Amino acid sequence: MTAASPGPVVATAAGLDDASVDRMMATVKELAADRYAGRRVGTAGGQAAAQWLAGRLEDLGATVALDNFPVTGVKELRATPSLVYNNQPLVHRRDFAEQLTTSEVNEPLSGLLAADAADSWQDRWVVVRAADAETIARASSEGAAGLLVPRGVDEAGWMPKMIAGPATGEIPIVSVRTDLHAELTGEVTVTMSLHTITVTGTNVHGDFGAAGVRVLLTAHYDGVGDDPEQRLPAAADNASGVAVVLEAARILATEPGVALSVALLDGEEAGARGSAHHAPQVPAGTYVINIDGAAQLGAAAAVEAGGPAEPLLAAIDQAGRQTGVPLRAGAMASDNRRYAAAGLPAVGIGMGMPGYQTPVETPDRVDPETLLASAGLVLATVRQLVKTPAQLGEIR
Repeated sequence: MTAASPGPVVATAAGLDDASVDRMMATVKELAADRYAGRRVGTAGGQAAAQWLAGRLEDLGATVALDNFPVTGVKELRATPSLVYNNQPLVHRRDFAEQLTTSEVNEPLSGLLAADAADSWQDRWVVVRAADAETIARASSEGAAGLLVPRGVDEAGWMPKMIAGPATGEIPIVSVRTDLHAELTGEVTVTMSLHTITVTGTNVHGDFGAAGVRVLLTAHYDGVGDDPEQRLPAAADNASGVAVVLEAARILATEPGVALSVALLDGEEAGARGSAHHAPQVPAGTYVINIDGAAQLGAAAAVEAGGPAEPLLAAIDQAGRQTGVPLRAGAMASDNRRYAAAGLPAVGIGMGMPGYQTPVETPDRVDPETLLASAGLVLATVRQLVKTPAQLGEIR
């Protein structure tokens, strides 16, 4: 990909005089509100968000459908974990966090600490470098209380939350902040009520019924969900992307030459399950544009293409030049990969997720100018596809 020249975003070049930053910010704030409880797949908050989004698509004139699907292997905390180190309580997600393969510890489990080189691990919490298969097997066979493994933090000192991972293991495992892990000695007491559940996800689809170049705009609306005693509002990941898609759809719905559809997807945080469910249903040749993170542009927007995406890449490259949005090839491990794997031309676009999957991922961290840049890039890309389909390799 040829990156657009660095410089300020030129909104008018994207035809954004009718776009509303206020409307996009209102969407971000709505989805980050307390009543949606972080929008985890399979929760009442997630379902409420789906219903709200369906209403917004109907307001834009789309024919709307809700599509349910099963999601297995979701990790859920029944209660806030605790770790008391030498009689000092540590802070969940600051000092320690759940390790996704841990077995549940519903009652306080105490034990002296032991190094991995200790002769015996029986009844000890063992400080190890990694919970690999050999280490877990020894801990289980020797009757260890559990394992403590190191984990880094983000730039603000948080351990981001995850809800999808390997199956539950046979022994308790706790992640401890790396610098603290290196100093552990003495005694710990742990509770870790993490279990694995199966839930129902809900995709929200909107079809605008026009004829022309088939374009599907996608963004996942789910988050990792609140902790039992702490909010995780998921404003950047991915209320910001949803806001961009809704605003771009509002404008494109009235323009000729584009057969527009929208998919607001559930279950991305649990393994991109919503897009995996939807991708086989999408007509061949549909151009898919996925937005995951539109909160803080930084040096350039990350773009990942998959499937037969050469025409789409040509369009987005030209759109970047028109709008002044700098582009770079970058990994976008999001729903776009599911559509590409189904043989569709797909791109994923990311413009930053400050506070990613932590309590400080709040609406005030979402930059309005980045929302505008993302919407402008989407609009310019679609208009380029409509304007020059033959030049982009699409014969009609």
